Formats: sequence, structure tokens, C-alpha cells
Amino acid sequence: MAQPVEQWITDIPPVTRAWVVASIGASVLVECQVVAPLQLYFSWKAAVGNMQAWRFITTFLYFGPLSLDLAFHLFFIMRYSRLLEENSFSNRRADYVWLLSLCSAFLLVISPLLTMPFLSSSLAFALVYIWSRRNPSIKMSLFGVITITAPYLPLCLVAFSWLLQGGFQAAIGDIVGILAGHTYVFLQDYWPREMWSTTGRGEIQTPAPVKRLFGQSER
Repeated sequence: MAQPVEQWITDIPPVTRAWVVASIGASVLVECQVVAPLQLYFSWKAAVGNMQAWRFITTFLYFGPLSLDLAFHLFFIMRYSRLLEENSFSNRRADYVWLLSLCSAFLLVISPLLTMPFLSSSLAFALVYIWSRRNPSIKMSLFGVITITAPYLPLCLVAFSWLLQGGFQAAIGDIVGILAGHTYVFLQDYWPREMWSTTGRGEIQTPAPVKRLFGQSER
């Protein structure tokens, strides 16, 4: 039985696998009271003023205590991060890491405007949005009741959060994730196709040092 589980884990692409493992690890450490959530959340004052730089990372790793809610978020990472990494970013690990870095930076910059100490859910939702926009023809069943095409998935999930979990405040994390994802999609996909790009390429280019770090061709 151990072998199929081990094979299943190794089949997960490396960036997605590292994020999932780190997220589970953060929740386990909190559950075992090795660290407290207050040590993991992000604020500019704590991260920069108090020189607690790890908060730039841990805010994207902690989804909450061990619970069904954590399992739900890990499912989203496993599904949509994996789909992006295996398809849109196949053999382009550096580009995928750069995507995550840019979306994370966007969320960190706007975080002072919001009451959101943890940005992990928003980053995961940004990936859902990017995947949905890059796969517009895929049809999917929502809770086995409604059939929709992929671009409507983020809007439906926001609507469910809004209606079932307590209004705008419950949905703000998903909405911010959509903003982060749309910014990336606009610059990388829409701009060269719809605007006046002279190169026909997206405006976002992964820096050469990042490509070398992950062994990706610089072409």
C-alpha cells in the first residue's frame, strides 16, 4: 500500500508538491503548538519593521488548522496548480515559480488595504482564475448540479462564498485572488493578442537568473 501512495506523491509536479507539503507542515506545527498563527501571519510592520522576513513566505503557506477547510484548500492547490504546472507550464518550472512570485508580490502590495493576515487562499484562487481563463472551452459540473464552462468557475465560487459564508468579507480573499490572476492573464495573454504588442509575446518575462536557477532554457 505504501508504494502507490509514494508513487502518487512523486507524480505531483515539484513546485505544487513543495507548496502542498509546506502547507501541511505549517498546519501540523500549529496543531502541535510548535508555532502559533501569530508567528506566521503577514504585516509590513512585523515583516520589515521587526525584521521577521519569514512572514513573506508563511502567509502563503498557512491555510488554517487541520480541518476539512484545509483539505478543501489543498484540493484546490493539488488540482489547479498541478494542471497549470503540467500543461501551461510544462517543462517551464522557472516560469511557473515566477508566476507564483508575481501573484504573491501583488497580494503583498495590496494587503495593507485589506484585513487579510493570511494570503494563501488568495494565491490559490489566483491559480484557479488563470487556469479557467486558459481553458475557456472546458465544461465542468459544479457540485453535480450545474454545468458551466471553466471561465465561470471563479465567479460561481465567489458567489457561493458570498451567499453561504457571510457576505463580502467572506469573499474578499477570492476577489483579491481574481484581481491578482487577472493582472497576470491580461499582461501575459490578452495584451499581445488584443493590444499593440510588437513582439507578440507576453509582457512578463522570467529573469534569466531565475531560469538558470531552475535549469530552464533561456530562450
